[in-house]
Amino acid sequence: MARMTGGEALVKQLYREGVRVVFGLPGVQLYGVMAALREEPGIRFITTRHEQATSYMADGYARAVGAFGTALVVPGPGLLNAAAGLATAYSASSPVLMLSGQVPRHQLGKNIGVLHEVNDQLDAIAPITKWRKRVLEVGEVARAAHDAVEQLRTGRPRPVELEMPPDTMEEEGEVELVEPSRAARAAAPQPDVDRAAEMLLAATRPVIYAGGGVHLAGAHEPLAAVAEYLQAGVVQSAEGKGALSDASDLSLGAAMWPASATKKHLEAADVILVVGSRLALAGPRPEQQVVQLDVDPEEIGRNHKKTFGLVGDARLTLAALLERLRASAPPRASRKAEREALRAEVGMSMTQEPNTSILKSLRAGMPEDAVFVAGMTQIGYYSRPFWPVYQPRTYLTSSYSGNLGYEYPTALGAKVACPKRPVVAICGDGGFLYNAQEMATAVQQRINVVAVVFNDHAFGNVARDLDEAWGGSYGAELHNPDFLKLADAYGMAGLRSEAPTDVGRLVADAIQLDRPVLIEVPVGRMARPPFFAPLRSPAKYRR
Repeated sequence: MARMTGGEALVKQLYREGVRVVFGLPGVQLYGVMAALREEPGIRFITTRHEQATSYMADGYARAVGAFGTALVVPGPGLLNAAAGLATAYSASSPVLMLSGQVPRHQLGKNIGVLHEVNDQLDAIAPITKWRKRVLEVGEVARAAHDAVEQLRTGRPRPVELEMPPDTMEEEGEVELVEPSRAARAAAPQPDVDRAAEMLLAATRPVIYAGGGVHLAGAHEPLAAVAEYLQAGVVQSAEGKGALSDASDLSLGAAMWPASATKKHLEAADVILVVGSRLALAGPRPEQQVVQLDVDPEEIGRNHKKTFGLVGDARLTLAALLERLRASAPPRASRKAEREALRAEVGMSMTQEPNTSILKSLRAGMPEDAVFVAGMTQIGYYSRPFWPVYQPRTYLTSSYSGNLGYEYPTALGAKVACPKRPVVAICGDGGFLYNAQEMATAVQQRINVVAVVFNDHAFGNVARDLDEAWGGSYGAELHNPDFLKLADAYGMAGLRSEAPTDVGRLVADAIQLDRPVLIEVPVGRMARPPFFAPLRSPAKYRR
């Protein structure tokens, strides 16, 4: 045991657990931790300009590198500001460790109106965290930090929160650091693997549906091997894009709107092997047999009744399944020609302009290993079915949380995790200004992200929908700054496209600059993507 402050105990234990970067915003209730971080050269502290960015950056870091990300904020408004990023991480099953301050111990639960008090903030963030804990004694800090990391590395990886009052951070006590988490994951039980193999071997038209859990488990290689063995095409959710490279004919992409060729192919399957997805949007026919592999037992059959469950780590379970398949039957005959015809049919549906030309221009301007952060904007939406992904963890979305403004700080976190990879954030003008102040963070910390801002001077999706179905736009028009002057004011490079389809060339140029860059792309109103659900409104508003 050694004598140290609670802040020192936290930082030393986190370093043991593998933390090398903390995204945070210092404040008065965090001085004990800030002093300890200052004295720990092995942890980089990145100061953001808003608490919202701390959790977004930690999320981007986690998803890009396949580890957990760490954020630090003051209690009350700091934690609540960061809640948007926690909600995104929760929806994407992203492992984010949120460290928060608290009010002094003797004022906890008093509800007397002290600085940053929220009574009780553990309850406030419960819906967007997997686990939460408040630590009051210095001697308990190291174990609590270890337990938090254990939560991140076991079961379904969603955000966790650890908080402590300033006096706990600042007081000295006897501390025993804990051996770092060595959380072991397990494959599904062998009898279940055997039964799943029998069902897949009996199928004549199996299809695989891959979700974000493939990335979380690092299950890319065994997934490809199982798909090849079964000659089963792999359909992917938006979060699952890149689970199998689109360079492979086995990849059937994510074009899953009703009546799409991919959707019809999935509905023709006699068995669907679902890996790391809750199957919320795929919507198989009720009579179709699903074999669902998920680390979270609560997800088995949540969205499809006719489901056989495999509860376990996706990488280990797929490896066991492959071994069982190989022991039972020879590999299936190639169905490459059928898949290539399907891929060509899907490609022919990519016709909406200027979206198609913009997306092709962007893809041509970015290396295959570049991380693409698809914002909640028209090109981000269009990329979900049509953006080719060639390497794992290179396509990031806000999942079902759908946050405006998440893309730029998330991209910054991804770039910190992967400094040698180009990272490009696709933003709308409305969403970008949610977190435009983080351009200062990018410059100060030399985080060389390329931000592409499509500028239509509106919340374009809302403006168009109100016009087309609700009798006219209202409240969606925006007054924007001169984005190039804004970039210059922060010390970033600024570029503006002459035509939307020039964007790929500008992105390629921006990557070569090796500095933070903002590219403005002036656009007009874009048509509603054909795969969006039809608009519905009262008859009196229809034209």
